[in-house]
Amino acid sequence: MPRSQRKTPVIIGVGDVVNRSKKVQDAIEPLQLMIQAIQKAIQDTGLAASSLAEVQRSIDSISVVSTWTWPADYPNLIAERLAFKPLHSEYTIHGGNQPAKLVDEAARRISLGENKIAVVTGGEALASLTACAAAKKMPPPGWTPPSQDVQSVFSPTTRDLVKSEKDPGAQHDCGNPIQLYPFYENSFRFHRGQSIRDNHQESAKLYADFAKVAEKNENAWTYPSPAKTETDIARVDKNNRMICFPYPLLMNAFNTVNCSAAVILTSADHARELGISSDKWIYPLGGAGTSDSSEFWLRPEYYWSPCISRSLDAALDITSVSKEEIDLYDIYSCFPIVPKLAAHHLGLPLTGGKKSLTLLGGLTSFGGAGNNYSMHAITEMTRQLRKGKGKTGLVLANGGWVSYQHVLLMSRSPRSDGLPYPDENPLPKLVTDVQVPKIVEKAEGEAIIETYTVQFSRDGKPELGFVIGRLLKTAERFIANHADAQTLAELSSWDVEPIGRRGWVSSGKDGRNLFTFVARPGQQLFKL
Repeated sequence: MPRSQRKTPVIIGVGDVVNRSKKVQDAIEPLQLMIQAIQKAIQDTGLAASSLAEVQRSIDSISVVSTWTWPADYPNLIAERLAFKPLHSEYTIHGGNQPAKLVDEAARRISLGENKIAVVTGGEALASLTACAAAKKMPPPGWTPPSQDVQSVFSPTTRDLVKSEKDPGAQHDCGNPIQLYPFYENSFRFHRGQSIRDNHQESAKLYADFAKVAEKNENAWTYPSPAKTETDIARVDKNNRMICFPYPLLMNAFNTVNCSAAVILTSADHARELGISSDKWIYPLGGAGTSDSSEFWLRPEYYWSPCISRSLDAALDITSVSKEEIDLYDIYSCFPIVPKLAAHHLGLPLTGGKKSLTLLGGLTSFGGAGNNYSMHAITEMTRQLRKGKGKTGLVLANGGWVSYQHVLLMSRSPRSDGLPYPDENPLPKLVTDVQVPKIVEKAEGEAIIETYTVQFSRDGKPELGFVIGRLLKTAERFIANHADAQTLAELSSWDVEPIGRRGWVSSGKDGRNLFTFVARPGQQLFKL
């Protein structure tokens, strides 16, 4: 389509739904939560009741973020229930980056004239599903038959790892988000020369600030409960047990929620034809996203993320917006390290700055909302921009284990450069132009710790150590577990930094590498 004929995409309606009840009799399936959110978004256009039905009938694009709760053919089910016939129908793969990616792509289709009215939605009902499973009411009464058998409640933090020689992570029982994000936190801390205790307090302060935001957000799962304080979040006890060092429970995403959100887009021309006031319009300016390797052992470093940095830079570049022009942020925060990496790259203070890093309150206090958290960020950004709280906003949506990113920019005004909506995502699907250390599956010899974490049991005791290290002779990277109780205790220390320390790694009979700080007979450990 010639540039002169390109449409200007606008968001015209947003809706959020929260079902805080955990009672089986109140369980609402994701399908119904999404339909409710879409209906709220249609009403949010501000049109008279007689015109709302026309908007609903005219929807010709439906994009749905994959749900953790209940597998079903949501795009077609939603279209059937709401009686519209989509030209574009999409159900995503898993990933917290998907909400921003879908809105970006829907805006592009609107711009190209491929769709007239697009709906993007997602929803979870993990709290209800958990209640039904506990009551042995599976499948939940009245829910849509699933597209595949559901026997238990899905959790990304406890997914089964298939052990294989091709997966050195699974060989060491390592590969879940609760284990992998701490690798980045610990490495980033060491890279900045920060002590373990100072780092812990920094994370607690950050999440306490986030909790204060969630406390005032009526769509938050925890609303209207009082916000957890910095002391609450920092104190490790039976109510805030350590999960994987250095993150206690209140620094982990809380996924057991029931909530949904929806966004409706059209062109400025069509919004005008429908009679939607321009006060309702929010302009998506463009977006960008890419991924790092899904194999965490193939990352270049653990104190930075190429996909976060490049997605931020490319999104700003393609929209002709400088970081100084961003007034509002919502940066994904399943664990503290994601906003830390993004803020560090953007040169923003973590706490105490003029611009908060969240509009929602983070995945601990607002609620994890599965893959759909950032859809709520986009709906809230729309409301804040409409209210004049800022002119331009940025949403960073993260998925996997610092794996997939998509950044979306939004504004009260059209693009300042006069250019049409970007023709494509400016970034490749995968970052490949970074140097990655050679991986050795069976490691032997003196080694140094690159990063690490320790998984704790439910009674608060260190249970399993995970080390990513380098062989001193070859600089090859390896994954290992702790070899002995003393090494596990030292990895769990709040006072002695394990990163940069030397030890020995050897390959066990079960195929696992084992790392120790304890010198063996005939071995002499070098001192730093």
